[in-house]
Amino acid sequence: MSDDLIVTEQREVEFYGDSLSAVRVADGRIYVSFAQVCEALGVDTRAQRRRLQEHDILSDGLAQGTLPTSGGPQRMYLMRVDLVPLWLAGIRAGAVREELRAKLLRFQREAATVLWEAFQEGRLTTADPTDLFAGVSPESVQAYQLAQAVLHLARNQMLMEQRLGGRLAAMEERLETVEAAMAQPDRFVTQDEASQISQAVKAVALAVGKKSGRNEFGAVYGELYRKFGITGYKQLPARRFQEAMRFLTEWHENVTDSPLPF
Repeated sequence: MSDDLIVTEQREVEFYGDSLSAVRVADGRIYVSFAQVCEALGVDTRAQRRRLQEHDILSDGLAQGTLPTSGGPQRMYLMRVDLVPLWLAGIRAGAVREELRAKLLRFQREAATVLWEAFQEGRLTTADPTDLFAGVSPESVQAYQLAQAVLHLARNQMLMEQRLGGRLAAMEERLETVEAAMAQPDRFVTQDEASQISQAVKAVALAVGKKSGRNEFGAVYGELYRKFGITGYKQLPARRFQEAMRFLTEWHENVTDSPLPF
């Protein structure tokens, strides 16, 4: 559990008749008063706090901070809003009073979104903005609702990326490891095959050099590299080994009218 959050902004959010204190802290994350949520749902605050403190993931979202209240500054427990759905998903509907079960479902489905919106959009209530639609064409209302749906989808995507960020990073790391492994020499010719290519190049270079009177090793290697798109004969893909040997054999035969001497 983290302690002593630095609160930079506080807002009171009306959530279906319950007033919840939401705060933004120094790292930009949003928290809500833990006790207020427990009180709204009629669950035992101490029991819930113990449950969270023993949870590997939820314990990271429970922290303490000092908030101004009507009775003066008070230090209280706060819950990170992106973890609120996970916390509340662990509370069975049968564990709360019957008249509060519908409220529990609303908190599970909507609380994190509404609390987040309080700081991103200035939305401080769950009430529908009916006054906004007064005298507006159905087309404009539809466009507004579509934009809200797109925003909601994007917000959920962001929250999901935050929750999965660690796992995605681990997956990317494993992918890089696999890619690195695929680039290892075992994808290329073996040491024995590389030796055969080297001998073939030597035979061709000596044969060509006898006719030109020059050192032709660089020219033969250069032509081999150009034809197979490589920068070294040891980087020749294993699947093209036989093709490379045929290329060098035919070259040698064209120069000497005889196959390679090995």
